[in-house]
Amino acid sequence: MAIVELRFSALPEHVRTARLVAAAVARRAGVDEAVLDEVRLAVGEACSRAVGLHVGHGLDTPVRVALIEEEKKFSIEVGDAAPTATAGAHGSTAPAPASPTADSEEAESEMGLAVISGLVDDVEVIADDKGGLIRMSWPVTPEPVLP
Repeated sequence: MAIVELRFSALPEHVRTARLVAAAVARRAGVDEAVLDEVRLAVGEACSRAVGLHVGHGLDTPVRVALIEEEKKFSIEVGDAAPTATAGAHGSTAPAPASPTADSEEAESEMGLAVISGLVDDVEVIADDKGGLIRMSWPVTPEPVLP
């Protein structure tokens, strides 16, 4: 198994770099050429979502991207540090109070997840009070064995 890890400041201009690196590593891993546009779009959407969550929560931690090459599949994990709940009184976890800005951020985040789900057949979204992770994977074409 080979892993390429990226960490970048939560700035929109870094999303393009993440897309380019993901496409290059996917191509090297054996992802079908016809699917590379989907890989680029899905990574761009996941990274844009993570950047938006970091900016919206005022986080200065980097967005994390792992590109994982396995024998039969290529996976990409995009991680953020944005909590899904905030600590309320006495340390309990309660949803953050709704505000117009929070509602529009949530709607934008949900739209991003819908786009990713439409592009990627194998997608998993995990979120807790420490952040979120979007895991996407694609099958790879094995290299032919020459006699």
